[in-house]
Amino acid sequence: MEEIIDFLRRLSENNDRAWFDAHRAEWTYVRGQVANLAARLIDGIGSFDPAVRGLRPQDCTYRIARDTRFSHDKTPYKNWIGVFVAPRGKKSGYAGYYLHLSPVEDTLIGGRHMLISGLYCPEGAVLRSVRDEIFDNGAGFLDAVAAARGFELDRRNSLKRTPQGFPSGSEYDDLLRLKEFCIARPVDETFLSGDDAPDRIVEEFRRTHPFVDLLNRAVRYAYEEMM
Repeated sequence: MEEIIDFLRRLSENNDRAWFDAHRAEWTYVRGQVANLAARLIDGIGSFDPAVRGLRPQDCTYRIARDTRFSHDKTPYKNWIGVFVAPRGKKSGYAGYYLHLSPVEDTLIGGRHMLISGLYCPEGAVLRSVRDEIFDNGAGFLDAVAAARGFELDRRNSLKRTPQGFPSGSEYDDLLRLKEFCIARPVDETFLSGDDAPDRIVEEFRRTHPFVDLLNRAVRYAYEEMM
């Protein structure tokens, strides 16, 4: 992973098309390294979460080019790499396991190199289903968070008031106000170094499986209701 991070660091310092074109052969190599990393994560996570078995690296990775059409930031390339291993792939709407590699602080993610498990920006019906799960089984939700030792629940994206349809002041009111459901752990480059780094990442994600599984039960229920 050192080669991936090193390329991202230099890209962050030279984020323009001329530099990228001059280093396109290097990016082709790094992209292959990312695909290999994704394949190892899929295989490892699939050992404890059968729902992700059969995914391909392209199902879990993202283009390096940014979509700048609606952004004030016109830099052409992302300075990060993400691998999101989730049932049916990164666009499925299911909860999953996300590795974020970045040489600079990412305010959206909340750090640099991060391991994150959970559900990001769920659509309305899914959000309601997860909240129903929490309202009915808040203790189970908190047990799943606690089982993911080293990870913390991200509470930054939250409503100021209890969402409509739920009584205010309930025992799990703060959880019901969440707009997305993610647990995160920052990691440093020492953790990410060495050929066995993907194995260490998989072992960290293993502890988050109860959390992801609980969320995906609610996601499946919402999708079944929408059919």
